[in-house]
Amino acid sequence: MNGMQRRLGLLNATTINMSNMVGIGPFIAIALILKTLGGPQAYLAWAVGTVIALADGMVVAELGAAKPASGGTYVFLREGFGPKKWGRMLAFLFVWQVLFAGPLEIASGNIGLVQYLRVFLPDLTAFEGKLLAAGICALLVVALYRRIDDIAKLMFGLWSVMLLTTGWVILTGILHFDPALAFSLPEDALRLDFDFLLGLGEGSAEVLYLFLGYYQVCYLGAEVRDPGRTIPRAVLYSILGVAAIDIAISFSFIGVVPWREAMESQFLGALFVERVYGPTAAKLLAGMIVVTAFGSIFALLLGYSRVPYAAARDGVFFRQLAALHPTKEFPHRSLLLIGAGAIAASFFSLDQVIKALMAARILIQFIGHTIALFLIRARRPDIRRPFEMWAYPLPAIVSLVGYIYVFLSLGRSFILFGIGTLLLGVAVYLAIAWRQREWPFGGAETR
Repeated sequence: MNGMQRRLGLLNATTINMSNMVGIGPFIAIALILKTLGGPQAYLAWAVGTVIALADGMVVAELGAAKPASGGTYVFLREGFGPKKWGRMLAFLFVWQVLFAGPLEIASGNIGLVQYLRVFLPDLTAFEGKLLAAGICALLVVALYRRIDDIAKLMFGLWSVMLLTTGWVILTGILHFDPALAFSLPEDALRLDFDFLLGLGEGSAEVLYLFLGYYQVCYLGAEVRDPGRTIPRAVLYSILGVAAIDIAISFSFIGVVPWREAMESQFLGALFVERVYGPTAAKLLAGMIVVTAFGSIFALLLGYSRVPYAAARDGVFFRQLAALHPTKEFPHRSLLLIGAGAIAASFFSLDQVIKALMAARILIQFIGHTIALFLIRARRPDIRRPFEMWAYPLPAIVSLVGYIYVFLSLGRSFILFGIGTLLLGVAVYLAIAWRQREWPFGGAETR
């Protein structure tokens, strides 16, 4: 059989997105968010991050419905900037940054999963933990050697565990929430100075990390049924659903555990449940979080493996990655490449991984695909758009300005990392284009 089959419906698409987005994120990143401004005032970042995610979700929904193919942003950039000139280079650069950001995002799940395994393995050394994180990733690569419809069924099961886990936490938070504990602000908590704006931007980056994945269904666009309707709904439903879940979890935690203690905890979810129900319940929740993390990592590996495949199939990336598995119809070589990068990235710290992946991703993916939308609307009347964002161009402008603000808040070393990986990618592209006599050295007779 040639090509991929459209087997994913709305429920499957939404569960893949949400399993990717929730995963272990809120159970490891909430402490980091609290640290950015040193108190619950840092939760203002939820408002900023949610607005940016919804605005960019509108961009992704319109583009995904218009160009439902494997690769997501890769396809959007190629078509928006022109497949023969700038679009070719930017599509290559997107795949290039996926080789950094994709494995880093997967590694954040691996690292966080091991943090909660320490509830059961308290004597695990730091190096043993890194080896375990890498081994978990290798195991999940092997688990993905199956057909997409089999994976969709498995993802539904993992998604169900995620809902049970988060539901338990949220219900506990509602029943035991202490407003005096949650809103005990430090002095000068809301000072409006440069440091506050910088901390708010950094906190918004952590919040947007928790939203990463609302575009995941676009990477599987060639495998989605009725994509003009399914993709926009899956994108927007998953953003709204995850916002409700994560914000509820965030306030639940600091309504039971004092925020000064919460922001120093590595197993905040287990600590939260232990305060209410005792150590046995804490271990049960930690186990459920581990299963939820498996689902998230599984979804990430599934989606990112489609990006190098799509680029290679179009001749923009290494052609050897364009092959599908001969019997199971999935891009196995691309999966192995992304998996190997994630295994290597699992040896870094969680804070480094999160900031580096945001720095690598923002310039090409979020800023790039927003500009691509403007260009498609202006220059490509041949592209049918089954879904159009509401109040255009306001959401696109909010997304563009918001992500620039977040990027500039990451800190000098991570800004340089983002710019450096981009420039290195440009150099690699130009070297390949020179050798193959592609644009800008030839082969650009059209757009």
